[in-house]
Amino acid sequence: MPSSDPIQRLQDILDNIARIEHHTAGVDFRVLSDQGKTRDAVERCLERISEASKKLGSLAETLCPGVPWPEFRGLGNFLRHEYDRVDEDRVYL
Repeated sequence: MPSSDPIQRLQDILDNIARIEHHTAGVDFRVLSDQGKTRDAVERCLERISEASKKLGSLAETLCPGVPWPEFRGLGNFLRHEYDRVDEDRVYL
């Protein structure tokens, strides 16, 4: 359910990090690169993290300083609009 609550948005980020960890547990990069379903799931989680980061706005820097929030915010647009330029080495390592 959509929420404007910053705590819920941070929880959404944590939940999607946990999903990525679950999807990639025990999977090395070569296997991940060959598994389209897993790769797609990870990218979707990254898009959600990006969107939650955007919706947090400048509050993100206040709540969690030191996190590269601008990079997280930009990642979703890159994954959606530049999908053909995604460097798997950078995303998955």
